[in-house]
Amino acid sequence: MCSNTFLNHKTYIFAAMKKYTIKNIAELAGVSKGTVDRVIHKRGKVSAKALKKVNAILNEIDYKPNLLARSLKNTKNYQICVIMPDYKKDPFWVPCYKGVLEAISEFSAFGIFINPYFFDPTEVKSFIEINTIVLNRSPDAVLIAPLFYKETVKIVNAYKASNIIVSKFNNPLEIENTENFVGQDLFKSGRVAGNLLNSITQKNSTIAIIHIDEDLDNALYIQEKERGFRSYFDGKEKSNYKIATHSLKQHRLKEELETIINSNSKVNAVFVTTSKIYKVAEYIKQKKLQEIKLVGYDLLSENIEFLNDDVINFLIHQNPKKQVTLGIKFLVDFFLFNKKIPSKSLLPIDIITSENLNSYLN
Repeated sequence: MCSNTFLNHKTYIFAAMKKYTIKNIAELAGVSKGTVDRVIHKRGKVSAKALKKVNAILNEIDYKPNLLARSLKNTKNYQICVIMPDYKKDPFWVPCYKGVLEAISEFSAFGIFINPYFFDPTEVKSFIEINTIVLNRSPDAVLIAPLFYKETVKIVNAYKASNIIVSKFNNPLEIENTENFVGQDLFKSGRVAGNLLNSITQKNSTIAIIHIDEDLDNALYIQEKERGFRSYFDGKEKSNYKIATHSLKQHRLKEELETIINSNSKVNAVFVTTSKIYKVAEYIKQKKLQEIKLVGYDLLSENIEFLNDDVINFLIHQNPKKQVTLGIKFLVDFFLFNKKIPSKSLLPIDIITSENLNSYLN
């Protein structure tokens, strides 16, 4: 991921959050408020010169009159902070960030101001520091990707004590003082992965479950996927599959994969519990081991390449962008319309192959 892909995101956010009033537009165009009102609502007579001036300003600021926003006559602004891993460090989160930008543009006219905050997904300290910053800024609500269980419990309690609403996405974490979770049923997601590998491997196969750069003791979302995966095979009669779990680090991935693949029990299939399946696919392709079946997660460009090359057999699409946009929308609906926030919103578990891939990319 190119580090400057979203280099101007602060400028974008500032522009999207700006609420232009008729008075602002009139001052910029050098005309009266009445003239601006007549242009916007297409009523009354306006000189050609004034019309040109006002339309030039409206085009420049990308002004979009919103009848619903005007009818609400909302006098209060609301602040929502989205706390998520840094998309520059892990490309899985890029769609999430794009979803945040779209929400900023869509809801600023309603007096809803959305700010993203990023933490290093490999550093618990970074997660704590970012949440402390957000807590001190006293937003009305936070939407958080709670990667670290123990630290999340503490920070959620702190938000609750400050009357800050907390919603979660990506990781369900059954903890108190949160309003909503948007994402997949991770246990069932693991079972789906098991079903997929069962359909393309022979009985008595050896399957490796691979976690990459995960602290399993503190990553309950990874535990849930593995638990679901194992439960699928445990529930099958006369299941003689041999399943082993391996926690690997990226900086030693090739050496560790070499040991696993060349062990006494020949590995027939691999389930990677995150979007980093392309790291394993690289090794499989390099060693010409395409007989080993691969199932993992997410539509990263690297994963798509290996899916099209038939190195990866299946990807499970977690739809991270929709997770964020739905999470934000539930909070917006609560603030503007007093709609009840649903406690859980589970997204479909989409199975992607090289045959149906394009329908998910368009």
